[in-house]
Amino acid sequence: MREFTVPPVEAAPQVGGLADAVFDHALAEPGRIAFGRKGPDGQWRDVTAARFRDEVVGLAKGLIAEGVRFGDRVAIMARTRYEWTLFDFALWSLGAQPVPVYPTSSAEQVFWMLHDAEVTACVVEHEDHAMTIGSVVDRLPRLQRLWQLDADAVGELTAAGADIDEEVVHRHRRAVTPETVATVIYTSGTTGRPKGCVITHANLMFETEALTGRWDPVFRSRPDEQASTLLFLPLAHVFGRMVEVAAVRSGVKLGHQPVMAAAELLPDLVAFRPTFVLAVPYVFEKVFHAARRKAEAEGRTGPFDKAVEVAVAYAEALEQKAFGTGPGPSAALRVQHQFFEKTVYVKVRAALGGRVRHAMSGGSAMDRRQGLFFAGAGITVFEGYGLTESSAAATANPPGAPSTAPWASRSRGRRCTSRRTARCGCTAARSSPAI
Repeated sequence: MREFTVPPVEAAPQVGGLADAVFDHALAEPGRIAFGRKGPDGQWRDVTAARFRDEVVGLAKGLIAEGVRFGDRVAIMARTRYEWTLFDFALWSLGAQPVPVYPTSSAEQVFWMLHDAEVTACVVEHEDHAMTIGSVVDRLPRLQRLWQLDADAVGELTAAGADIDEEVVHRHRRAVTPETVATVIYTSGTTGRPKGCVITHANLMFETEALTGRWDPVFRSRPDEQASTLLFLPLAHVFGRMVEVAAVRSGVKLGHQPVMAAAELLPDLVAFRPTFVLAVPYVFEKVFHAARRKAEAEGRTGPFDKAVEVAVAYAEALEQKAFGTGPGPSAALRVQHQFFEKTVYVKVRAALGGRVRHAMSGGSAMDRRQGLFFAGAGITVFEGYGLTESSAAATANPPGAPSTAPWASRSRGRRCTSRRTARCGCTAARSSPAI
């Protein structure tokens, strides 16, 4: 069994909070593109680091004007969209605690989470969500305010805080420490009602620093190409939340897509053109099947299936060479692979926007053959395992040993016992500050 040397893990953060990165980036690189935001007309527009900071400050001032204070809990019930990220960082600037709620939650589920977390305010996406809250509001005496994103909640709040001095926001922000609670995420667990998992600023800062440091090839920008990712995972889930924080803190251009259905997602991947994606195996299956259906419609099912066989064989041969168990792809296999690179694999990558070189998969196990296919088609997929209590990933395949590695499926879920060598690249599981 081959072992990999794991670099020392990141030190636990000693000062500051999650929102500091927004202000640091805006000061150092005000013109850097921080977000791609899709408008009502379907066009993607850039948001600079300076503009995002200004929007965060404006919203934070409005929240202060409406009575939100340090330590208050504010629920967010919406799909994945730019405004959710804006609210997260505005609330973190104040030392407040966002409580994510799935937009598909029932009225009773919503009641339990808002009651249990002692939420004092709530942000919803649209009228239906507002009605869900309204149906249980009489049992939530602490809930005092409700804002609706589709009714211009951001504009309303920004206007409400226009007369508040920006220094008030900074006083709140400077009071945030790594031990300050950042969010409470409800997870169903195995029995009973949903349970609130308390996650600190340190937990998310450590997790994302470890992730972006260890998987630097994924998150690093090139001189001619900024690293970017399209977030379509639900922000109500810890995986999506971690992606959001990692992107903002590492200077990755971030876009949002609220629908994971292939008909909605695939066109936006093509338009946004991310350099990497973080997803669940279901998404990779959809990309594969969409490519095969296209080949079938063109009467090229046979060549496509042959290309799949070649990609799998090519990736497996490279894997065996990396592990010292084989010579690598034969000359004949290399020729076949080069042919299908020009006729098939480039089209598979085009379905993800054409620039994706890496991907991360979590939530459930990826089929080994599928991982081999994407590796052979030019997209390295890393698999991760984690849970809400570890602020998302606890372990993942390190660079140099992605999910195609022979031990990947056998070792999934095992805990590392050594801080020096292991078969995985651990993040939060080994030395994250206690929750």
